[in-house]
Amino acid sequence: MREYWNSFASLLGVLAFCQSLLQLIFPPQLRFLCLKFFNRIFHLFSSYCYFDITEIDGVNTNELYNAVQLYLSSFISINGSRLSLTRALNSSAITFGLSNNDCIVDTFSGVTVLWEHVVIQRQSQTFSWRPFPEEKRGFTLRIKKKNKSLILDSYLDYIMERSNEIRRKNQDRLLYTNSRGGSLDSRGHPWESVPFKHPSTFDTLAMHPQKKQEIMDDLEDFANGQSFYQKTGRAWKRGYLLYGPPGTGKSSMIAAMANYLSYDIYDLELTEVHNNSELRKLLMKTSSKSIIVIEDIDCSVNLTNRKKNNKRNYCDPEVRCGSGSACGGEDGGNSITLSGLLNFTDGLWSCCGSERIFVFTTNHIEKLDPALLRSGRMDMHIYMSYCSYHALKILLKNYLGYEESDLDYHVLKELSDVVDKAEMTPADISEVLIKNRNYKQKAVTELLEAMKTRADRNFKCGSLRDKISDEEEQEKRALETPNEGSEFEEPCKEGENKEKMKS
Repeated sequence: MREYWNSFASLLGVLAFCQSLLQLIFPPQLRFLCLKFFNRIFHLFSSYCYFDITEIDGVNTNELYNAVQLYLSSFISINGSRLSLTRALNSSAITFGLSNNDCIVDTFSGVTVLWEHVVIQRQSQTFSWRPFPEEKRGFTLRIKKKNKSLILDSYLDYIMERSNEIRRKNQDRLLYTNSRGGSLDSRGHPWESVPFKHPSTFDTLAMHPQKKQEIMDDLEDFANGQSFYQKTGRAWKRGYLLYGPPGTGKSSMIAAMANYLSYDIYDLELTEVHNNSELRKLLMKTSSKSIIVIEDIDCSVNLTNRKKNNKRNYCDPEVRCGSGSACGGEDGGNSITLSGLLNFTDGLWSCCGSERIFVFTTNHIEKLDPALLRSGRMDMHIYMSYCSYHALKILLKNYLGYEESDLDYHVLKELSDVVDKAEMTPADISEVLIKNRNYKQKAVTELLEAMKTRADRNFKCGSLRDKISDEEEQEKRALETPNEGSEFEEPCKEGENKEKMKS
């Protein structure tokens, strides 16, 4: 036994001597050069090439690493055998990821690539103002050399686009509002946000199904129209005008649009914006894939139809200023001009960013200036009418769970006969159904009585109007261009001379 240990000790001594001899003959620098040389020889004859995507690039976070991680999570849950699970802030979904030093295969345009998630321990670091994580993470992409151009030109761009779609889908939508008086938050942003949890969808929206489908198709064409807008040289934006009586579902329509497209909402309060410059800065701070909403635009600032008083000039102080007090006076009055709002929606500043939707709402379309209503600013005009028979059936399904076949034929006949004459808004009908939602038969009976009462009152008061082509007539009146004052025909100098004469 002692002889065995002596032999083993002698062998270790020989190995130690050989190692010392090799270090003398082949110093570390030479060994490194040899290793580098053989590595180049290997890659020269290899049919594959490798790309490393590290988590941290210098001192900054590598966005491509996050994009790859999110992209791979979309199909890892199906193909992977060992996964890591995460859930990001403001996210409603669990993200799957590759475990440490695990691999997965992906296919793009018929080309197979291999992804490896490489995680190694970082060496002990000296003092740093920004300490790095203990682990060094990254992805290694292995592809064939003949497919190098395809992967670098298209595959990585595809990963970035897909990751943005996944991030937007998983992340909770936000509702923004501009800060009071143009003040900035702690991060220097003029917008304040809260999670957007409105449950309205096009399925629950009380509107004729055909009209809803037209709106959904228009939204879908817009969201998928990047190449079309680039080809035609137009800014990737679209404007919608929702007009009609109060309580007809304009706010619910906006929420349904946001939920349908998974867009954030920026609720712009014009009375808190002091001037055109501040309005432009707010626009610059909005993100792409968002809906910018200006509700009750006829009440926000003085942007009413100029044909109401064709003697007034655009350069008059009353037209230049908002409904506040003095123009940019010490009292902080609103001085947004019609020209500033037009440039905001359709000028050069409106193309700052992409894939934006502008939504305006009003109860009185005839009060709006024709310059605001033209295509390019308010491209699609959507009339939110009183509750129709088709909308009534949707409300009965939403609140009572009634299908058309669940109601008696005579009851349906009475509802269809009286609903147009009653001129009740979806909000009015919803209130009747909500109060009696636990007693379905009673809810239908009381709704029918309320509609008959409203129809009789309308008839007695003489307020029953012929509704044939009501939508077209109202829009036609609003779009009529006056002979005088419809455009900025009078020069600004004339308006300034009038001011001097008055003073």
